[in-house]
Amino acid sequence: MTALGENFHAIQKHVGSGVTICAVVKADGYGHGAIECAQALESEGAKWLGVTDAAGGLALRAAGVKARILLMTGIWKGEEDGIVGQNLTPTIWEPWHIETLERAARKRQSVLPVHLKLDTGMNRLGAAPEAWPRLCEMLAGSKQLSLEGVSTHFASAEVLDSADAAWQAKRFEEGLAMLWSHGLRPTLVHMGNSAAMTARPDTWKTMVRPGIALYGYSLAFTRGGEPAAVAELPLRPVLSWKTRVLTVKEVAAGEAVGYMGTFVTKARSRIAVLPVGYADGYPRLLSNRARVIVGGEYAPVVGRVSMDLTIVDVSHVSGVAVGDEVILIGASAGKGMDKSGDKKVDAVELARWCESVPYEILCGISQRVPRVYS
Repeated sequence: MTALGENFHAIQKHVGSGVTICAVVKADGYGHGAIECAQALESEGAKWLGVTDAAGGLALRAAGVKARILLMTGIWKGEEDGIVGQNLTPTIWEPWHIETLERAARKRQSVLPVHLKLDTGMNRLGAAPEAWPRLCEMLAGSKQLSLEGVSTHFASAEVLDSADAAWQAKRFEEGLAMLWSHGLRPTLVHMGNSAAMTARPDTWKTMVRPGIALYGYSLAFTRGGEPAAVAELPLRPVLSWKTRVLTVKEVAAGEAVGYMGTFVTKARSRIAVLPVGYADGYPRLLSNRARVIVGGEYAPVVGRVSMDLTIVDVSHVSGVAVGDEVILIGASAGKGMDKSGDKKVDAVELARWCESVPYEILCGISQRVPRVYS
């Protein structure tokens, strides 16, 4: 079984068989490849997949994916016929969403399942509370749309004592009560992203929407402004990013390396040039900060990461030669029965150097980097 499949089953075990998983493969599967991840997840039993928009959903359908597909960020006018025709499930929150989709469903003499998004305090997507009554009335009176699901999204689920998260959960319950008062009883009720799915079981309802957790990354939780421990799921990073040494050079002491000479050798050094740069999604902010693994050892990035090339210092690593494998993200097994000497660089580490989040590192790996699936 693949790491992705293992993670999916670990999440399902965590939330229980009574909770449906909407496996999020938006942003090209968080940089891993949406089609390949969707196909792998479907083969492991995933019944629902989450994508950004209709274009993402149509791409999965064209690749033969049969699972239900949730469009998580709404619709654009002109997409409605494809949505209905390809059995995509849109998230809605505007009156015109309802009107547009009703017309498209009526043309096909079909009933389209939809999910209503309630804005409970993030103030990004979804219907604000003052809009809920009208939307309830429209959906209750619709003959072409069926309210299958209702959702919201937490702004700070990782903060375990967040007053905002508690308020959002309370407001969501108020939204559910309003739906029920209009005779609307959606079977899929979901508010849990990876963070809430991990540590807030009261938010699981009947569906959860794991994203980053599927790809093997746990989140950093806090309580009272300090790191907080939660029960960790047995997740395994899905992606390794590797390159090879392009050339090796001997550089004298006191020599500047790379653009603008931001690194100067203190002693005679051996440097390896890697054919990867910020055009591949290896961020420029990693300049003089990050490390890679080559020959089973860590090697620091020296000088500025450029568009196509990155330089690392391999003075302490014996025998580095052109063509040797270099790990940018991933692990190198140590030697011996106890695997002593294991080395690892993950997206969390790179994100820390970039003052970012692992989501951005993974999603930023560009399309010119070949993906190999196994």
